[in-house]
Amino acid sequence: MTAATGLKRLAIAVTGVAAAAFATLIGLSFLIPAASIRDAVKKEIHDVTGLNPTLRGDISVSLFPHASVTFRNVLFADNRGAQPALDADEMIARLSYFPLLAGRIEISDITLVRPTITVAFAQDGQSNWSGLTASLAHALAPNPSHGGFSEIGIHDGTIVVRDARARAPEQIDNVDFEVAWPSISRSFAATGRFVWRDQQVEASLALSDFLAALTGKNSGVKLRLTSQPLDFTFDGTASNEPTLKMTGTLAVESPSLRDALRWTGKRRVPFGGFQRFALRAQSDVSNGTVSLTNVNVELDGNRAEGVLTLGTDGNRAVQGTLAADSLDLTPYVKGARLMATNERTWDRLPIALDGLSDFNLDLRLSAASVKIANAQLGRTVAAANMSGGKLKVTIADSQAFGGSATGSFGIGNGKNGIEVSSHVRFDEVDLGNCLSQIFGLRKLEGHGTLALDVDGSGNSVWAVTRTLNGTASLNAHDGALVGINVEQLLQRLEKRPLSGNGDFRTGSTAFDRLALNVKIDQGLISVQRLEFHGPAVKLQLAGEASIPSRDLDLQGTATLVSANSTDDFALPFTVQGPWDSPVPLPDASSLIRHSNAAAPLLEAVKRHSAGDAVRSVIDQLFAAPHATSSAPVPPTPATATGPAASEYKPAAVTAPASSQ
Repeated sequence: MTAATGLKRLAIAVTGVAAAAFATLIGLSFLIPAASIRDAVKKEIHDVTGLNPTLRGDISVSLFPHASVTFRNVLFADNRGAQPALDADEMIARLSYFPLLAGRIEISDITLVRPTITVAFAQDGQSNWSGLTASLAHALAPNPSHGGFSEIGIHDGTIVVRDARARAPEQIDNVDFEVAWPSISRSFAATGRFVWRDQQVEASLALSDFLAALTGKNSGVKLRLTSQPLDFTFDGTASNEPTLKMTGTLAVESPSLRDALRWTGKRRVPFGGFQRFALRAQSDVSNGTVSLTNVNVELDGNRAEGVLTLGTDGNRAVQGTLAADSLDLTPYVKGARLMATNERTWDRLPIALDGLSDFNLDLRLSAASVKIANAQLGRTVAAANMSGGKLKVTIADSQAFGGSATGSFGIGNGKNGIEVSSHVRFDEVDLGNCLSQIFGLRKLEGHGTLALDVDGSGNSVWAVTRTLNGTASLNAHDGALVGINVEQLLQRLEKRPLSGNGDFRTGSTAFDRLALNVKIDQGLISVQRLEFHGPAVKLQLAGEASIPSRDLDLQGTATLVSANSTDDFALPFTVQGPWDSPVPLPDASSLIRHSNAAAPLLEAVKRHSAGDAVRSVIDQLFAAPHATSSAPVPPTPATATGPAASEYKPAAVTAPASSQ
């Protein structure tokens, strides 16, 4: 017999055996009653899981592509009559071929098609799964590796979680999972995906001891959830005796913490920032509190280390201490818009502070350097507290602008809209940097102490400015007013009071000491004291400034200090107009008094004989450019007391008579 002949006979034999097996399966499918199949499947499910399914629909048997039995309308419920835990449109039990040839029905795996898994918690914390969990534990307790099917599939399922203590149920859709059942080992594993709040989540769960986990004892746990808004990983141990306890390594990562918080049910986060986020820590969950140690956290490029405590109960509190080399808080103030689009008036759009009431915060921060927009601070220790929808930041100490800063500022929701407050003090700071970087003012240089204590409320920035109340003070030394040379102006006006002001908005005016105290009442600033003492100039100022309209109405006296004479030149003046471009105006009557040429006019007015005096003054002020000392000078009227017009050279006249 040749080899070819042998192979041919072997092929015929194999084909015959396969045909016989196929015929046998076909015969068994007709010979085994449906009731027997139902009873055999129910028994094996009970032996493996301890659960008793209710098979309420019809049964169909399929042999290809694999042997399986399909049960329709399947129910798993607690024997105590609680709400059904699982209700599936179909349950497909795939059968093992060889036991089936021997007339036995053995399940290799089970698939639940379109199941609805309901988890309902009562007020006392008990759920409709309590009885089923006890049955699972009882079935596994004698010998968790007793054999039986080891895989359970869930296809296109829905999970509904109802809590009598919560407002609304949570629903998870499109659940597709493969579960490795502990039939041959003590471990349990589940991998798959689901959709929650319109986001697909890839998930995996592994329990090193499934029986221990069911009975509340300690078991190893590995959990990973991966989605576009958030990645979550936990690797550690867990138990539930008498309450939930978890210990292990926790890692959370998100491309946008703002979007992740919104996805998990929080309202919109106020202010700006809250984008790239990453956290890794050792976690300890106990009694509704998550304690995080060895914390490494990153948010918007800021990295810090420390400890955190999170409340998972209704309190939802966050407490902790974090330290960082540097902090850039600019992203969080970018959303604060003070000025309108035209940058000339305060913004009138409503202020929204959603999210401040979602949780309480008690956080202590320290950093070697802190940046806030254009302001750069040195070593800073601060605390942030949020409660009742109000945020308060307290600066314990900060190396700021060459000096130090202390105080607090707050913002939150109140009865009359948004409430704001600022109680801040800057000691011995570089005023040029401090005022320009924080308040945008670039008119003062030197060193000094600045204190600001104000409160206000309203639905917009403009509305808040109308309600501001408080005080402010400034004490400075060894500095200068920038953008105006008061000394030069006074010297010019002392010599030629009616020659025009000239260009005085350049240079600076040095001072030895500057003291300013103001009171703020309903957005109106009242200057109670301003004293400016310089080597050559003294200033005193009083008046009002409106915060809502951003304009000034101030009156003062500028005095030119003479080192060689006790007769100082003093000139009253006013400052009026918008903050951005105020107009200082010397007092006209005072200029006329100081003018020897115009003094006769005032004297004549007093004696009601102004005609000749006016003519004389005009002749003196506007003498012909070609006049020389050889030309006769008209005699001064009897009422004139000043010098001849030759004192005022035509070259000094820079404006028409109307401006003189």
